[in-house]
Parts: sequence; structure tokens; C-alpha cells
Amino acid sequence: MSAPPASGPSKQELRRLFRRRRRQSLPEAAPGILATAQRHLAALLGARSGDLGLYWPLGSEPDLRPLAPAWAGRLALPAVAEGALVYRAWVPGDPLADDACGIPAPITLAPGHRHGQERSPGAMALLLVPALAVAPCGLRLGSGGGWYDRLRADPLWAAVPALAVLPAACTGATLPRDSWDIPFDGWIDEWDCHLTEAGRRKIASS
Repeated sequence: MSAPPASGPSKQELRRLFRRRRRQSLPEAAPGILATAQRHLAALLGARSGDLGLYWPLGSEPDLRPLAPAWAGRLALPAVAEGALVYRAWVPGDPLADDACGIPAPITLAPGHRHGQERSPGAMALLLVPALAVAPCGLRLGSGGGWYDRLRADPLWAAVPALAVLPAACTGATLPRDSWDIPFDGWIDEWDCHLTEAGRRKIASS
């Protein structure tokens, strides 16, 4: 028996489409994305203790590193090590080394030194994650490595508020959903910070 016809583009096809769209729209959108993050971060983090999870941008991913000086002392970057994605404490200027995916990530400076230490989900206040596209429900299309899916399959990590970061041209997408996909709590684009209903409840209660 033959397989039923696909109901829409595959994730691989959508990645090609939205990677091109993001690359084309980012030069104009980038300043607004950074301004949106600057405008909303204090309210998103609120009085919660914990680190802000940024990312080291690659290719056409929006660059939020200019946020770092304002949050020095409570920052973390992702790193892929030993087959898993972890977050490590980071201070701008500390040494970095390529992780298993070739992305710059913090290294542990010395025993007992906070910078580079792996952070638990309870030590994180908010995750900002690059995306190729996002659906209105918060479903994110990433680059296909599945690292964030596996991280957030852990209920403790899923409880940490997480927002996708991308140009508005890549939002509102219709995306296929696999069983392992966990919607994000919203997204940041050049116009605003958009929270899903579940995201608003999570951030209000955390």
C-alpha cells in the first residue's frame, strides 16, 4: 500500500524557504529586533532570579549580543556537549571554544569559577532562541538539529519561559508538528514581543 500524499511542504522544504526569507529580511529587521528585546527584557525577567539564556548568532540569525553588558553576571549561552544541549554561565570577554556543532560556547575557566559552569533549569529565568519560522501557537521551526526539542522534552526545561527570535516576515507560518515538538511561549520580532496565551500564564506565574 502506498503512503498517503503529504498534506503540505516538508520541514526540509520549509527550512529552505524560511532560511532564504530570514536572510533577505534580516538587514532591515535587525535593529528593530534588538530594540524590541531591549524594551521588553526587564518586564519578561521581572523579579525572577536566574540567568538570561542568549545564543551566539550564526549566519542570518538575529544578533542579540549587544544586550549582554546590561545583564552581565546573569547570562548563559548554549553548548552542545556529549550529545546534549546545555547552558553554561557566560560573561562577555570570557574565553569561548567551539562546541560539538562548531558554535562558540563558554568553557570552564577553573574549578569553582562560575563562568562556564553548566546551569540547571532552575537557574535560568528566560531563554531566547533563534528561529527560521514560528507559528501563531508558538511552534518553532529550527535548523533541524533537534537540540532544543530534546532539551525541552525535560519538563524542568519546558517550564523555563522560552521565546523564539526572528524577523516578522518569518512569523505566522503554517508548520507541520511532530510528536516531539513543544511550542515556545512566544516570539520577538522587530515590531513587538508576542506571547501565546500559555506563555502569558507561564511568565505571570514564574
